[in-house]
This record gives sequence, C-alpha cells and structure tokens, in this order.
Amino acid sequence: MKVKSAAKINLALDVTGRLDNGYHSIESVFQTVGIYDEVTVELTESDISISCELPENFADSDPIPCDERNIAYKTAKFFFEQHGIKSGCRIHIKKGIPSQAGMGGGSSDAAAVLYCLSKMTEKEIISPEKLGADVPFFLTGGTAYVSGIGEKITPIVDYSGKIFVIAKAKQGVSTAEAYRKIDALVNPVHPQTDKLVEAIENSPENAYKYFGNLFEDAIQLDEVNAIKSTMLECNALSSVMTGSGSAVFGLFSSLIMAEACYNQLLNSGFYVKICQSVNKSFIEME
Repeated sequence: MKVKSAAKINLALDVTGRLDNGYHSIESVFQTVGIYDEVTVELTESDISISCELPENFADSDPIPCDERNIAYKTAKFFFEQHGIKSGCRIHIKKGIPSQAGMGGGSSDAAAVLYCLSKMTEKEIISPEKLGADVPFFLTGGTAYVSGIGEKITPIVDYSGKIFVIAKAKQGVSTAEAYRKIDALVNPVHPQTDKLVEAIENSPENAYKYFGNLFEDAIQLDEVNAIKSTMLECNALSSVMTGSGSAVFGLFSSLIMAEACYNQLLNSGFYVKICQSVNKSFIEME
C-alpha cells in the first residue's frame, strides 16, 4: 500500500507552561499542507526493513536514519507487538517534507505506517500518542486546535485551499534547545491562539492577523528573519516560523504574488515550495 502523507504548519504556536514531568503545555492551531512524503508499506513474512529516498537538496542538511532509529520502523514494530502479529514489513519513504523544519515529517510518516498497516491487517490503531505527540493529529489532518502536550486535538472549521509559500532556513535548532530558550524568555508576548480559532470559525479572511509563534522570539535565527522579510516584501499577508523551526510560511492572496516570492527565495538559495492548505493527511496512491 502506498500513500502520500502531508506536512503540517502551526498557524499559531504558544507555550503556556512547563509540567512536573519536564514536558511543556502548548496551545496551537495545526494545519496540514500539500507538501508530502510518499510512504510505501509491504507486508512480509518476517522482520522489518526500511529504505529512504532523499531529494538531493535534503541530503546535506537533513540526515535521516534509515534503520531501527527511524520513527517509521519503530511504528511498525509497535503496531505488530500491540496486536501479536508475527509477520514483518518493508517500508520505503520518499521524502518530500524537509526534516528539522517544524513540519512534522517524522510524525506524518509514523501516521502513514499506522494507516497502511491498519488497512492491510484490518486491526485497529491503538495509542498512537505513544509514538509522538503529533502522530494522532496526522491520522486525520485538516485544521485543529491542539493543546496539552500536543495530544488534545479538537477539529475546527476547515481552513483548506489557502495559498502558502514555505521556505526552510539552513540553520536549525533542536527541539530540546528551543524549549530551553523558551524557558529563558522574560515577559514574552504570547500568540492569541483563542482569537485565531475564533477568526477561522467566524471571519477566516482575517485569521492571518492572529498567526504567531512564541519560538520565533526565543530562537531568533537570522535566516528565519531574512525569509520573513522577503515574504512580507512580496506582499505576504502574514509570515511566521512553524514549530520550533526552521521552516517559515507566508500566506498569499494570489498565486502570482506567491510565485514572485518563490522565485526570490529560490534565487537566495533556500528550499522553497508553493502549496495550499489541505483538509486531510493521506492520499492513497495506486
């Protein structure tokens, strides 16, 4: 079975506290977008194997383990153990979602493996949050308000069909380091996640006014700031970093404006894509 599995962006991302177990509580609006990995899963008699296909422009800056460390491998092992299944599978991942970008590529792959294995074995998906906080969201995708440590997911009004340019900085920050920087912020200005949810539901044309990401203030990457400046100069309605970085999205009111921005960022040497927001994670392929 072969599926295309979507990336996500955080239209808003706020960190609202630190829990006793070391995790952080968040408030966010997740949105799947039309940038995809292709995940192929084939059942075998025994063992799990994984192979990866990387675009040339990913190879240097985005090392992806193609062995038992890969979340897709761990997901298959988890699924088989849960159901007492003795067979194995071959997994092939053709990457289209940049890693270390805040776009959920690994979680999207994990969800795709769960989706395929569930369909092929006719077994249910149990406790996907144990594989990663973002994994349950990717089982459906679309537009959702996300809270807790990322495990509380509430679908909201569909925000698909919007035009985005997404570019990735070469610089990156580990998630752990990003949260350390969040903890060190003094009097941070928090994104208004509640107002974004309200705007998406009642006046979606104004929702962009409430896009925001607390990690931007914490991390302060020069390349992120340069991408944002370019997007805004090209008439983006809003431009915000997604996740803990280092990808940045810009919302555009027309494809012509998006293409002008795309060309400028491409000429500056960044990874860049034009896409639309989409209302589901998976597209089944023949």
